Amino acid sequence: MARARTSLGQDLLWRLEALAYDGVTALARLFPIDTVSDFGAWLLRRLGPLTSAHRTAERNLRIAFPNLGQAEIDALLDAQWAQTGRNFAEFPIIDRIVGAGDRIEIVGAERLAEIARTHEPVVFVSGHLSNWEIMPAVIAHSGVTCHMTYRAANNPYFDQRIRDNRFRYGVRLFAPKGGDGAREVLEALARGESVALMNDQKFNGGVAAPFFGKTVHTAPGPSRLALRFDTVLQPMSVQRLDKARFRVIVHPPIKPKKTGDRTADIAASVARINTFMEERIRERPAEWFWVHKRWPNDTYARKRR
Repeated sequence: MARARTSLGQDLLWRLEALAYDGVTALARLFPIDTVSDFGAWLLRRLGPLTSAHRTAERNLRIAFPNLGQAEIDALLDAQWAQTGRNFAEFPIIDRIVGAGDRIEIVGAERLAEIARTHEPVVFVSGHLSNWEIMPAVIAHSGVTCHMTYRAANNPYFDQRIRDNRFRYGVRLFAPKGGDGAREVLEALARGESVALMNDQKFNGGVAAPFFGKTVHTAPGPSRLALRFDTVLQPMSVQRLDKARFRVIVHPPIKPKKTGDRTADIAASVARINTFMEERIRERPAEWFWVHKRWPNDTYARKRR
């Protein structure tokens, strides 16, 4: 779908934002990888607590871990800001991290090799864990033909830079969220190609399922696709080992049950994805993207009372 016409002022602002990103990228690429990562951690540990997102992260942590004391919550808040800072600082140099050869450990690489060898179309699912950009790079370098879904940035110049950067570290096939992207995903699976989707954020109107003991709404798209094409959900996760060094884990596949009740089958698969995500977050809570409002609004309202 073509973008609506924008004003000259808006276009100028978008171009300036893109130029600022170019400057940051050029500067980041002058320094060693770990230095860039360390700077990002240092910066957001100081700036993050000054933003409204800090309050969101704190409320999320209290919802997920109601038994933690203030000192433990504060420690997690500090750690998640360091993690978030590293993540964003590393984005302009992901190709250098991937190309280094010794910064990414893969657990379950044989599963990816099997998918590539058999041309088995699967629905990769994951969440915003550690530096989540590492996962599509690993999938692309494994030889699996996979379309990566993403939410296009409002700024078209910035969006193109994001796509160009991902192209540098091996991602070639993009399917933006929305009408055109949905059609591309369906066509890809019909051709026997895989798709990858993040499935850990709030989706109004989605399937209601448990998450940390509360009901949340989760996008049913991955589960619907797996059921429609009679394939598996292939979970993956990313862990940060030290600075800009990572472990990517290819977990056992989830085969959706087909009972004949499509609505119930989708709900059951969504619940299994939520369980997978909750387990990963509990293992390494500082590495999830806590600044997103994952729970329904009334959960936050009750928490304030």
